[in-house]
Amino acid sequence: MSEPVDGRIAEHGRQWRKKPALRDIYVDLYRRMAAHRSPGATLEIGGGSGIFKEFAPDTVVTDILDAPWLDLVADAQALPFTSASFANIVMFDVLHHVEFPRRFFAEAERILVPNGRIIMVEPAITPVSWPFYRFIHPEPVRLNEDPLRDGAPDKTRDAFDANQAIPSLLFGKHRPAFDRAFPQLRLAVKQHLSLFAYPLSGGFKPWSLIPRAAVKPVLALEDALAPVLGALMGFRLLAVIEKTH
Repeated sequence: MSEPVDGRIAEHGRQWRKKPALRDIYVDLYRRMAAHRSPGATLEIGGGSGIFKEFAPDTVVTDILDAPWLDLVADAQALPFTSASFANIVMFDVLHHVEFPRRFFAEAERILVPNGRIIMVEPAITPVSWPFYRFIHPEPVRLNEDPLRDGAPDKTRDAFDANQAIPSLLFGKHRPAFDRAFPQLRLAVKQHLSLFAYPLSGGFKPWSLIPRAAVKPVLALEDALAPVLGALMGFRLLAVIEKTH
């Protein structure tokens, strides 16, 4: 028998249903992720929300916390799949919760086929987003942490423990160290997104400052401005990492 769904996942589900503007913003991000997939089997890690499967029904959905809609309970740091099993790994707001990202990337490198891809959307720590994530968002931002540190995963650790700075560190100032540690994994795409709509939506907080009717035109404006202003004020980071061989 499955364990009860974690109350925090359930609360996210309630806010998702109550906030149509937030749903539209997330649908836009999920579609961007789906568009970057290579042909072949797709694995979702941290798929507790169960949303990505709406865009790719054949996705194998896993999470470290059990839920009735999952295909498998699995830890990103020790994936129960044979080598070269998947063409894609997708993750939405997952990497910054992984205790030791180095272990995840080693596993991803192992289970991806040549030219396979890791596709993720994560918090982006930029000059404008930093105060929001640091003082309003409940998860911590630790910019002095080594994102490639290693150790033995703590099986008693809360799956929601996090450092929102991890993705920005890995693909920013720690990028040379990442490239040395994983020479087969190449950062193919790095985009800063969500300049206005996401912070105005309040995320999974009960409040929102953007009406649903405004989401589409605001997202179109963001697309026009992101190439110039994204690194300054983006709230989301879309990263695509490709296994070269």
